[in-house]
Amino acid sequence: MSFLEHLEEFRWLLVRSTIAILIGGCIAYYFSDFIFDTIIFGPKDGNFITYRFFCEMANQYDLDKSFCIQELPFELQNRTMEGQFSMLIWTSITAGFIVSFPFILWELWKFVSPALYDKERKNIKLFIFIASILFFMGVAFGYFVLTPLSINFLANLTISDHVKNAIDVESYIGLVKTTSLATGLVFELPIVIYFLSKLGIVTPQFLRDYRKYSYVIILIIAAIVTPPDVISQTIVTIPLVILYEISIFISSFVTKKEELKTI
Repeated sequence: MSFLEHLEEFRWLLVRSTIAILIGGCIAYYFSDFIFDTIIFGPKDGNFITYRFFCEMANQYDLDKSFCIQELPFELQNRTMEGQFSMLIWTSITAGFIVSFPFILWELWKFVSPALYDKERKNIKLFIFIASILFFMGVAFGYFVLTPLSINFLANLTISDHVKNAIDVESYIGLVKTTSLATGLVFELPIVIYFLSKLGIVTPQFLRDYRKYSYVIILIIAAIVTPPDVISQTIVTIPLVILYEISIFISSFVTKKEELKTI
C-alpha cells in the first residue's frame, strides 16, 4: 500500500478503537456506583485487602505497623461545580480503555501484520492473550500494591501539625487511575522488547549492560512507596525485576532467531 493508504488504515484503526473504548465506557458508566464506591475508593478504606495483608505480615514478623490502620488521615472534597461530572466521564473512559484493551491489541496487530512473516501472523491469538494477561496483571499490581502503598505514604506524610489533609477528589482519583494504568502499560515491557529486538533497536547485551542501573531505579521506586522494611520493598521489587529478566530472555531469543535467518 501507498503511504496515504497506510494512513487511511491507521485512521480506521483509531476510529474502531475509539468506538470500542466508548462502548466500554458506557458499560462502566452503568456500573459507576460499584466502580467508585468499591474500586476507586477501596484503597481509602483502612480495611482494604492490601492494608490487612501488610498488617498481618508486620505483626507476624515484628515489622513497621504503619498499615495497621482503621482510617486514613484525610478526607476527599470536590472543589469545582462540574468536577464530579468530569470525573465520572473520564473514569468511565479509562475503565472503557482497560476493558477494550484486547480489542485494541487486535486492531494494532492487524495494522502491523502485513510486515510480518506468515508464521508470525499465525501467532496472533497467542500474542493477544499474552499481551492482555500482562496488561491486566499490571493493572492489578498497580491497583492492589502500588496504589495503596502510595496513598498510605502520601496520606501520612506531614510537614507540620498545622496542615490538615483535605484532598481534592480529582487528585485522589487521578492517582488511582494513573498508577493502575501506567503499571499495566509497564507490564507490556516484554512485548515491547520483543518488537524492538526484531527491529534490531535493542539487544540482549544492551539490557544486560544496563541491568544494574535498572535495578537501582527499581529499588529507589520501591523504597519511596513502601514502609521502611525489607518485606514490603521486596514485594514491589520482585515483579519488576522478573519483568526485566524476562525481557532479556525474550530479546536473546529473538536475536538468535534473526541471526539464524541470515545464515
